[in-house]
Amino acid sequence: MIKRIFIALGDYTTSFKLIGQLNLWKYFMVPMMISFSFAVVLIIAAYGLSDNLAGPVAGLWVWETGRSSFTAIAEILSGILIIILGLLLYKHVVMALSAPFMSPVSERMEQHFYPELNGALTPRETTNAAQLYRGIRINLRNLFFELLITIPLLLLSFIPVVGIVFWSISFLVQSYYAGFGNMDYTLERHFKYQDSVSFVKSNRGYAIGNGIVFMAVLLIPIVGIILVLPLSVTAASKTTLELLSKKSANSLEVTNTTA
Repeated sequence: MIKRIFIALGDYTTSFKLIGQLNLWKYFMVPMMISFSFAVVLIIAAYGLSDNLAGPVAGLWVWETGRSSFTAIAEILSGILIIILGLLLYKHVVMALSAPFMSPVSERMEQHFYPELNGALTPRETTNAAQLYRGIRINLRNLFFELLITIPLLLLSFIPVVGIVFWSISFLVQSYYAGFGNMDYTLERHFKYQDSVSFVKSNRGYAIGNGIVFMAVLLIPIVGIILVLPLSVTAASKTTLELLSKKSANSLEVTNTTA
């Protein structure tokens, strides 16, 4: 698992070079606009709704002394909560809407580095509408399971001292589902929905490694939301294509041995 995480992390080192070499920037323009627009909406929501959420919370403070301080703290915590939930939604919404634009990136890399995959794994015929539907389906599934696991972990993370352990686990869970989405841009051309889910589960270390950098880059103000998709999708495509190439080679070896 640890080795796979570091391999996926290492695939980020060539992302910028591959984007320039294969002229991939043009595919990222619309996704970067989607990413930036969603981030702006998230910031506005956090600023505008924090007062609304803080009101009921502040009402729990029944004493006059310290009311203003408690209200201010409640507004800050409400804003942080909105941003946390927004980031959970962010990657799934943006990744789902970006699916039709990300698949060509993986396809371009596949044609350049692994032409033998074309035919060996029988690429599936897909359309932009099918890619969008697949992206929405995958990300809705991932969002459900991520919220199911992450919300209890975030609540437990408020426990003094040991809370850092639960926070770390929560970060890895979010990283896994981020990497899952990035890998599926390649897998959707080769595997059906359930086969793709099984493939990522059996290679979860690679998904976590890709997602760790995704989450870290996302936290960089302004620049992060613009560059997170180009970097992470390129790295995930490189990782996934190499795994598919090995899978194809192993299948061919087994076939030849049997024959």
